[in-house]
Amino acid sequence: MHHLDTLDQTRLRQRHGQKWSVYPPDVLPAWVADMDFEIAAPIRAALAAQVERSDFGYPYHQQRTGLPALFAARVAERFGWTIDAEQVVILSDVVQGLYLALETLSERGDGVIIQTPIYPPFLHAAEETGRRAVLCPLVAGASRYEIDFDQLAANIDAGTRVLMLCSPHNPSGRAFDRAELTRLAELACRHDLVVVSDEIHAELKLNGEPHLPIAAIDAEVAARTVTLMSASKAFNIAGLCMAFAHFGSPALKARFERVPPHVRGGTNTLAVSAVHAAWTAGQPWLDEVIAYLRGNRDHVAEFVGRHWPRVRHFAPEATYLAWLDMRDLGLPGSPQQFFLEHAKVALSEGRAFGEDGTGFVRLNFATSRPILDEILQRMREALAIL
Repeated sequence: MHHLDTLDQTRLRQRHGQKWSVYPPDVLPAWVADMDFEIAAPIRAALAAQVERSDFGYPYHQQRTGLPALFAARVAERFGWTIDAEQVVILSDVVQGLYLALETLSERGDGVIIQTPIYPPFLHAAEETGRRAVLCPLVAGASRYEIDFDQLAANIDAGTRVLMLCSPHNPSGRAFDRAELTRLAELACRHDLVVVSDEIHAELKLNGEPHLPIAAIDAEVAARTVTLMSASKAFNIAGLCMAFAHFGSPALKARFERVPPHVRGGTNTLAVSAVHAAWTAGQPWLDEVIAYLRGNRDHVAEFVGRHWPRVRHFAPEATYLAWLDMRDLGLPGSPQQFFLEHAKVALSEGRAFGEDGTGFVRLNFATSRPILDEILQRMREALAIL
């Protein structure tokens, strides 16, 4: 038995995060994108040492934390992407970066390209900042979701100013390849679009190839790209609230920094220690977790193929999220509500990812194999009553 198989549900339910606290104790949560695994030992040790020192004074200025330089070293090592640490800004989270980028790099009423189905804050950010969502849905191909480049090009009008990219893509699990990213980069350059790229799942590639940031394609697209990344998703520390924005040109960074630092928020002392530990000593833990997630990914795909032939599902190339098309099952109402009521399993509502997510659910498989099996079996038994 793998040690990650031994998660204790009683202990998980003692956590104060959203995943295990929102629903009643008879519900198994497989919704919000947290992993259930214990954090890496080096992160735990760094946080414990800081508590032992009562070390909670005002933190250093962002650059003096050493984290922008560490971020630059990390992306060079992991992705072969060479950047200048002076062009890195620390934020509270990637979603904050999405909102601030729209506010500073576009105007109200400007068109913003969004590839649905999409992580819901993309849609919220466009709506709440008064931007115009230009929806360009991914299409289901023979073996994966694909970009409809003809539709995307046709939808760009004179008022379109921003391409919001999610790469790797949530919820489809696509890890866009070099050819796809190059075509997106060419479109952005041809139409003078700013690229705001959420790459928070960059370190959760499941197929072995390193992540390719769109800003690494060439200097021309880099100069118009804001890349948002974080240690939070890969190292399961989202509650510590820290992300990084890289700007491909000083001019882009200067526009973003029209919002003063004190409005953006300060640096979290615990997060500084945790991210430093993650990126200097956490890789063995992450390697083990990714191998385990790959097994869970394949397990879900095999289960769906064997038991639910009418459910369309492409095994994700990245992330720990399964995007399940339940439309052919004839479920009464929302599949999310059906499984919550009849299986006592909490999934993410597909409709939240855009109108073309209606009839879908997103399943988080970043848990132990026994818990995952219980989730899938509960869902199977609920479907058997139809």
